[in-house]
Amino acid sequence: MIGVNSERIKPILPYIGLPLVAAGLFFARAGNTDMFALFLLELVSAFGYVASVYDLKYKKIPNALILAMIFAWALAMAPKLFLDADSAVSLLKEAGLGFLCGGGLFLLVYSISRRGLGGGDVKFMAAAGLYLGFSGILSAMLYGSVLAALAGLSLLLLKKIGRKDSIPLAPFLYAGILATVFWM
Repeated sequence: MIGVNSERIKPILPYIGLPLVAAGLFFARAGNTDMFALFLLELVSAFGYVASVYDLKYKKIPNALILAMIFAWALAMAPKLFLDADSAVSLLKEAGLGFLCGGGLFLLVYSISRRGLGGGDVKFMAAAGLYLGFSGILSAMLYGSVLAALAGLSLLLLKKIGRKDSIPLAPFLYAGILATVFWM
């Protein structure tokens, strides 16, 4: 009998959703969003997906992924600066505010909560702020935080976790990012 080695397939399974998310975003936003903005939204949704899967599996977000997010954003912005400098400058301002807001607010929570929030989450939201801008990152943080609070409260009430246990935040932040990019 010819069988499939399930150990070889397991690492691939979490990534099957990535093409579905990308296609859904393309079809939802292609008609009413310029192609450069759509490209940035596709990038942040792809990076967020990978961060979510990694955070679920290892309860951390690797610095290499954050650096890749920032590098990909800079690489995408470089031609925009030369081809359309006026709109690129306004995009840079919005991205800078998003970076500072996403990273700054989560850094504040990280400091106040005595590391109840992971450092990777802080860096992830700062990098996501580059893609979403100021208004987009605020929405994503709100949606993601509310979802995480509801999930944590539900798990506590169901006695699946204790008060001192942690849950990975990146999947909820990613859900907030998706809610923002699909409906912003």
